[in-house]
Amino acid sequence: MFNDLFQRNRFPFLILFSLGVLTSCSNTAQENPEPYSTLIWEDNFEQDGSISMENWSYETGRGNNGWGNGESQYYTARPENIVVEEGLLKIHARREDYQGARYTSARIKSQGLFQFTYGKVEVRAKLPSGRGVWPAIWMLGRNFTSVGWPRCGEIDIMEYSGNRPGQISAAIHNASSYGNTQNTQTKSVENETSEFHVYSIEWDAEMIRFFVDGERFYVYSPYPKTPENWPFDANQFLILNVAMGGSYGGSIDPNFQHGTLEVDYVRVYQ
Repeated sequence: MFNDLFQRNRFPFLILFSLGVLTSCSNTAQENPEPYSTLIWEDNFEQDGSISMENWSYETGRGNNGWGNGESQYYTARPENIVVEEGLLKIHARREDYQGARYTSARIKSQGLFQFTYGKVEVRAKLPSGRGVWPAIWMLGRNFTSVGWPRCGEIDIMEYSGNRPGQISAAIHNASSYGNTQNTQTKSVENETSEFHVYSIEWDAEMIRFFVDGERFYVYSPYPKTPENWPFDANQFLILNVAMGGSYGGSIDPNFQHGTLEVDYVRVYQ
């Protein structure tokens, strides 16, 4: 998600020997998987109104160069753009002229409130529709403010572009691979904008596994591990947002008016 303006490439069913990275679409279960039976953090969005300030903070504004991706939205903390109601977090991307931008939306993060190393993340969500929407469920290293991106490491649990309906992607960014996003995989998902699906990862000292509705579709496991390809031995924090346009969202439908990311829950297990 925190990407530059390079075109993303995808390499299904490819083993990147030069990087020591396994990219897999296999559904075979990992031998002796971690149980991840202890719930250590969650937000079920049960209290109507604003987000829990114990769990999240807002990021607002247009960011530098459209948050590094040439995005078109202005992030706000207004209830018009983000609200909890009916047991759901709702992030509304809207077509409106606001503070010099042509679109508004919202972005929240757990930075400074909740960070963790290793575990299982589950997010049950229904995605917005419309050409140009770019919802994302992702993570950044806690040291983002000190070492910067991509050295902090980024784990994209789920990204979606309304210009590519029926397809989500997962990706890894670090100092050894960023920009054209070599470490990525796509997955076909039916009814992604009309039904809820569970997007998840399992992250341990050896690998990061990506799932949709419990089906594994990508594994990142570089060998040998170095600070450049594996900054993932330290705390990361969570981010939820809906961008508009940019390097991944693509062209925006000129008739776009409104799209909503609905999140039922976010849970972290160890």
